Amino acid sequence: MSIELILITLLVLFAALAVLTIFIKFFGLWFRALLSGASVPLARIVGMWLRKVDPATIVDSRIILVKAGIPLDPELLETHHLAQGNVRRVSQALVAANKANIPLDFQRAAAIDLAGRDVLDAVKTSVNPKVIDCPNPEKSRGAIEAVAKDGVQLRVKARVTVRANIERLVGGATEETIIARVGEGIVTTIGSSETYKAVLENPDQISRRVLEKGLDAGTAFEILSIDIADIDVSENVGAKLQADQAEADKRRFQAEAEQRRAAAEAFEQEMRAQVQENRAKVVLAEAEIPKAIAQAFREGHLGIMDYYRLRNIQADTRMRDSIGGDESSGGNTNGAT
Repeated sequence: MSIELILITLLVLFAALAVLTIFIKFFGLWFRALLSGASVPLARIVGMWLRKVDPATIVDSRIILVKAGIPLDPELLETHHLAQGNVRRVSQALVAANKANIPLDFQRAAAIDLAGRDVLDAVKTSVNPKVIDCPNPEKSRGAIEAVAKDGVQLRVKARVTVRANIERLVGGATEETIIARVGEGIVTTIGSSETYKAVLENPDQISRRVLEKGLDAGTAFEILSIDIADIDVSENVGAKLQADQAEADKRRFQAEAEQRRAAAEAFEQEMRAQVQENRAKVVLAEAEIPKAIAQAFREGHLGIMDYYRLRNIQADTRMRDSIGGDESSGGNTNGAT
């Protein structure tokens, strides 16, 4: 036997072994699909394997869809798988929507899944509405704080019942938007109330006014109801603000009074300085009197008798000052002497 014949025989055996291995590997999957009425050609199953697509996921998903009365081309499932989509979740969502009479086709379900949303959870939420705590206890202080017109602060907790809107899941706002809008509506409603007592008497008015605002517009949910779970009186913010304002006014008035007092003291010191300056001028002027008398003697304008009469007048003046208790006049007279 020639070498060429041996090589050909080996190649044929190797090819037959490979075909047998592939047949054994995917026969069970192909046969299961065939028995389920959702047959997938064996060649396509092998092609999926070569394209690195999990054949079991595609076949099982097709079986689920066919059994639910949704015959879907396996090529669509394979394409969604190659686009990094979750084929099993999409298939389960289609089945759940079909059973619940919710209009949902594969294209929309695949788009929702590729957008990062859990399409099966969305369908479940459409069937069984979901309750959202407002505010989210995991991301906030646990209550919405709002102040009525009378200045009393209230702390409110609400629960929002929502249902997923399949048509707006792609591009619609998430739960965080619902929570934010409901919180804003609660704050606005309480802020427009005349007194906190009116809110405590009719807490359902918060729900009615908030629902009237259409807060679910542009979101992926439809708000069914808003229920006030808890409402507490926190503190009188208005009185606290008034007290703080009064304290601030008091400090401002005290500062203005201190400023005026300092200005008055400065003015008083200026007046004292002027008085001392004027007294110094008087002393200087009185010091010139003896010089003038001496000059008058030298020039003959003042006689000895005139001088004695002047001394008598000065003595009489000092006596009157001492009797009247005017020490300043006595000091001035001595200076003149």
